[in-house]
Amino acid sequence: MTDDRAPSAPAADGFPPTPGSLDPEALRRRALDALLTARARTATLTDSVEDGELTAQHSPLMSPLVWDLAHIGNQEEQWLLRAVGGRQALRPEIDGLYDAFEHPRSARPSLPLLAPAEARTYASDVRGRALDILEAAPLHEGGRPLERAGFAFGMIAQHEQQHDETMLITHQLRSGPAALTAPGPPDPTDAGSLPGEVLVPAGPFTMGTSAEPWALDNERPAHRREVAAFHLDTSPVTCGAYQRFMADGGYTDPRWWAPEGWDMVREHGLTAPLFWHRDAGQWLRRRFGVTEPVPDDEPVLHVSWYEADAYARWAGRRLPTESEWEKAARHDPATGRSLRYPWGDTDPTPEHANLGQRHLRPARAGAYPAGRAPSGAGQLIGDVWEWTSSDFLPYPGFVAFPYREYSDVFFGPGHKVLRGGSFAVDQVACRGTFRNWDLPVRRQIFSGFRTARDA
Repeated sequence: MTDDRAPSAPAADGFPPTPGSLDPEALRRRALDALLTARARTATLTDSVEDGELTAQHSPLMSPLVWDLAHIGNQEEQWLLRAVGGRQALRPEIDGLYDAFEHPRSARPSLPLLAPAEARTYASDVRGRALDILEAAPLHEGGRPLERAGFAFGMIAQHEQQHDETMLITHQLRSGPAALTAPGPPDPTDAGSLPGEVLVPAGPFTMGTSAEPWALDNERPAHRREVAAFHLDTSPVTCGAYQRFMADGGYTDPRWWAPEGWDMVREHGLTAPLFWHRDAGQWLRRRFGVTEPVPDDEPVLHVSWYEADAYARWAGRRLPTESEWEKAARHDPATGRSLRYPWGDTDPTPEHANLGQRHLRPARAGAYPAGRAPSGAGQLIGDVWEWTSSDFLPYPGFVAFPYREYSDVFFGPGHKVLRGGSFAVDQVACRGTFRNWDLPVRRQIFSGFRTARDA
């Protein structure tokens, strides 16, 4: 995270630095756009419901929306106003209230939180000062680590977008009529001609990054990985395929389940993905306040790691490792390079991937041909977070930055890695090296999967 490489030096991980990393003013514009995009989304998520819904806890798994709103402002104050700008604290007395490690989500409604109007004013006051700091901050490569290449501003934009995704999960969990609407994603044009799986040949590739200016600590450093040949699903597993697992007794046969997963099935009486129910011989789902038939050709959503693992075992396959997933997504055998994204080094467009809450659902399997990787696999970015078989562990040479609690405290066998991002992820918080992680029991997240097998 403190790479002192000159701007003209080649990137260690094979792709050139992004344009903004070479030009402080381009980076400043990039940071401004990322911050404004995140705040507009935050406003959509919090202005779309009444104050009573902002202060309510819609699930013990999630915070009240008003907590997320003020937490976004508090993190921005701590890192941009205080750490980068050297400003005096605006509201030091609330730091503890919005410390995610000090108070579990289930306990946050009992805290003396800022009311909605006060939380909005606070976040707005912080933002105005943060933009003043951005305007004057030196973003050159030789500057302080937090300022270099605009890292702190990119980190805060990513943090806000991650909480926007969390708030969108809360919207999915809340009862009542829909508060959000969006058009459907584009249909695939050649799904019928796509192979069911692709072959990723054996060999080394560069995993992680040392060049991406806003990459977070767990994505670093770039390093070589040797990966044996394997086959990978061309698209994420669909609802129709998952229903075949269910119809074949998938939730009633312990053969397919890890012991802890089978315990979860029996304890909670699981029979289907979260938000699904059976009515008149048809599977329906509730999606952001609307009940609709489960679409057969859409990637399955809201499944835990245990469910993904059980399906893979039933299918005679397995979940890919994190290294396999990243090689399939980034490695270009023609050049030997690792790309920023499956399609290349350019930032995502609506033709590449389903991102940014644009559609409020995954696209059908086979969509976004422009976003496919050299391996032939598609929809590796956007649509659904994809469970891998890997535990969340540090890369060789990992250094925690700028604080240990972002990644380091989560390393170990308790958390499984998800890759790729979902339709709820903004492009600033999603790239070929981005790593997400969660407990293997989690179902409320926008998670799906694809399977693999040895070649």
